[in-house]
Amino acid sequence: MKRLVIAAPHSGSGKTTVTLGIMAALRRRGLKVAPFKVGPDFIDPGYHRLVSGVPSVNLDGWMCAPTFLRETFALHAASADVAVIEGVMGLFDGIDGVSDAGSTAQVAKELAAPVVLVVDAKSQARSAAAVVGGFAGFDPAVRVAAVIFNNVASANHERILREALGAHLPEVPVVGCLPRDGALAIPSRHLGLITAEDNPLSPEFLDHLIEVIERHLDLELLLEMEQQELPALPQPLFARAVAGDAPEPVRIAVASDAAFCFAYPDNLRLLQESGSEICPFSPLEDAGLPDGIGGIYLPGGYPELFKGKLAANEPMKQAILKAVESGMPVYAECGGFIYLTQGVAGDEGATPFVGIFPVRTRMLPRRKALGYREVELVASGIIGGEGTVARGHEFHYSEMEEMPERFERLYRVSRKGAYLGMEGYRYRNCLASYIHLHFGSSPGIARDFVGNCRAYRTRSLT
Repeated sequence: MKRLVIAAPHSGSGKTTVTLGIMAALRRRGLKVAPFKVGPDFIDPGYHRLVSGVPSVNLDGWMCAPTFLRETFALHAASADVAVIEGVMGLFDGIDGVSDAGSTAQVAKELAAPVVLVVDAKSQARSAAAVVGGFAGFDPAVRVAAVIFNNVASANHERILREALGAHLPEVPVVGCLPRDGALAIPSRHLGLITAEDNPLSPEFLDHLIEVIERHLDLELLLEMEQQELPALPQPLFARAVAGDAPEPVRIAVASDAAFCFAYPDNLRLLQESGSEICPFSPLEDAGLPDGIGGIYLPGGYPELFKGKLAANEPMKQAILKAVESGMPVYAECGGFIYLTQGVAGDEGATPFVGIFPVRTRMLPRRKALGYREVELVASGIIGGEGTVARGHEFHYSEMEEMPERFERLYRVSRKGAYLGMEGYRYRNCLASYIHLHFGSSPGIARDFVGNCRAYRTRSLT
């Protein structure tokens, strides 16, 4: 399996643009690309999907066990010609300063994948070789196999960069030098982020990006990089149903549109493998929920950007309210959680959403929360029994009014062992939280949620 990790010394080096360009160029050559993203990010995978034509899957060594990481990589890369894995932040940046947990380096080691280091060469020349040398020697288990210099000012600048690296690290080839080009910048907007749904890359942008990659990078060298054998997979974490043995799938409605687009592909895969049929629906456009469902999954997204349209879709709000009141299992996270409140406050007052939770949300000019989270269930719920531990990520620029005490807090939240408080609000069989849980972090979550949806559906038919 040909695979490569696109990493960088720090954020802002250009690795997303380089990754997109490599994926697009390889696809145009007729190769099937399997895209991956290190970390909990939802934005970059959307762009990967646009240029590769297939969903991009998150690989996170802190949220998920190494067994799961290797298993999901093998599953999603099995039919591809090459797997391209975009890193996160700097190569060795993770959850803390003493381990590689949650870092690109951790994923590269688990997959025995060569690392292509994208170095922003702006305002440096020979010093760039020192940067590469430091990264190449920091952890002998991480193989920095090649370098791409970005933001190269001139032919003379390129000559110096190549000379410097060739003299000091001749074993690390320069795959190419990309010139400074403002036309390749991916714009940002709301919260500093822009989704592929909001800003699909234009054909002109992609044509120019592919042209730059083809002209300035040696793609053959990338494809010919030495590949080590993939580590053997131990016993899978998740037992998959054998055809003929499983009951008929229970239908689960999953919100999926421009307002709700942040769902880990593996969460949906694990729900399916646990016995569900995923039924996408749009709270923006649809007048009701899919027929015959046993549960609802409301993932994250940007409901605040579509608050007027979401609030105006009264039939959908009433359908979800009725489902919750009937005891249907409903799992909501971040943007999905916001959709279940009384709305987003603004200059015109709150825009009414579903209203399960009697609080309002307000947007903030600065980020409210960012980081990994571990949750322990303090009582049994729709995603597991008491004591169930799962991991996820929290990222939002909003805050809610104080939740009334009558709503049970099901999550004991911590980060690196430090207690952060109680969260995970429950009303009937509805569980809502700001935290995006990765179902791969706990083998029972998908199974238990599907089981509770099946039980509800069975009761509703009797």
